[in-house]
Order: sequence, then structure tokens, then C-alpha cells
Amino acid sequence: MHFDPFREIDTLQNTIFNDDWMMPMKNISFPTTDIYTSKNNELMVEAHLPNFTDGDIDIRVDDGALIIQAEKHEREEDKDRKYVVRESSSSFYRRIQLPEYANTDKIDAHLDNGILKVMIPLVKLPEPKKIVISSKSKK
Repeated sequence: MHFDPFREIDTLQNTIFNDDWMMPMKNISFPTTDIYTSKNNELMVEAHLPNFTDGDIDIRVDDGALIIQAEKHEREEDKDRKYVVRESSSSFYRRIQLPEYANTDKIDAHLDNGILKVMIPLVKLPEPKKIVISSKSKK
């Protein structure tokens, strides 16, 4: 048998990079979160949260970060079917570090058709002050 030093590496790569190990995650979808600045000098955060209601979502600012957390638990009992209890659960969590010039006292949020929009006003920072260097006169 001819010795091939790369055969084991090839086998290992095929095992690691084969899609089969990712099979359990192929049907999982992660909600989209978009962060951008608007023309109105606001930082906009859009989180796509289908099937969540405003009662399922908690938004807060903690230590300079915007935290969006959503949890939904459903429980259904139906004695006419073959199952006794049917449960499902979904959750969402994002922590977004806010810039120092975010006005956290005036954050506004609303949920419309499964899209959570959080508007964070940005305060205009004062222009940096230029310090003029003066030369010392020689005596």
C-alpha cells in the first residue's frame, strides 16, 4: 500500500467541514438585527421579531448598552389529540454598545408587523477645542 501523508488530513477536513455536523442547525433561523443612523441624527435598531408581542419584549439600557430581550412560551393542552401537552419556546437577546453621545433619556421604541424599531437620539458633541501652543520668550 502506498503511503499518503495527506490522506489523514483529507479525512479530517472532510469530517470537520462536512455539512452533516451542522444538520441540527440547518432549520434554525436567527432573527435579523439592523443597526444604522438615520437622517434625523438617530441611531436606529431594527430587530425582526415575528410572532412576538410587545408584552414578550423587554428593552433597557444597562451600563451604556441597549439590551433587547424577548421570550415567548406557549403551552397547549388538547385531550382530543394524541399528545397531552404541547409546549414551544422562543427567545431573542441582543446587547448593543451605545456611543457615548447617545441620549438614553429619549429612546423611543415601537413594534409593527413583527419589526421592533428602537430610535436612539444622538446628541451633537461640541467641537474639539484647539489649544494654541505659545512659545516661551527667551530672556
